[in-house]
Amino acid sequence: MPHVIFPGPEGRLEGRFSPGPRPRAPVAMILHPHSQGGGTMNDRIVQQLYKTFVNRGFATLRFNFRGVGRSQGSFDNGIGELSDAASALDWVQSIHPEAQTTWVAGVSFGALIGMQLLMRRPEIRGFISIAPPANMYDFSFLAPCPASGIFIQGTADTVVQPVAVQKLVDKLRTQKHITIHHDEIPRANHFFENEQVELMASVDKYLDFRLDPSCPIT
Repeated sequence: MPHVIFPGPEGRLEGRFSPGPRPRAPVAMILHPHSQGGGTMNDRIVQQLYKTFVNRGFATLRFNFRGVGRSQGSFDNGIGELSDAASALDWVQSIHPEAQTTWVAGVSFGALIGMQLLMRRPEIRGFISIAPPANMYDFSFLAPCPASGIFIQGTADTVVQPVAVQKLVDKLRTQKHITIHHDEIPRANHFFENEQVELMASVDKYLDFRLDPSCPIT
């Protein structure tokens, strides 16, 4: 899990990077929760997602958005953070230019940034959005959503109401050519404090499905 520093739009960005085991290894990037709420790349769900992708042979990066840890700059309400994510993906791709597939996974605010990045980067073929803040931000930019993925939500989340995520899922499911999965984790709050095992089981089940060579979703 080497510590890395790479260039971002506002100076250096700090991350943890596990190179792929082969040149054409797929790429995954993990995005952390809102920095104003204490979110960092060391968030426990972010770390679990990172380990999951590493164990599956991905070149995997998690990093601190601007103003967090040793990353330079200051919080920019999502606009600068999206630029950070684009720079981070550029950096990983410079190391793995032959990557066939790119995935993005985000937690809460990181899920919002991940979905915005999805709209900019056609090479992203899959996403995992955990507790996306669908009641706080306008997700209508997903028009159309260019890739298939999964939304995972806790039923006892009082920060992001499950009904808001359900509405987003229902809207995206009207689109052709993509498949949207949606898992609700019973009793889980916004931080999945006591349901992290169930959360990661949902992630692994979905990745087993998507990464199977016979998966109908490209």
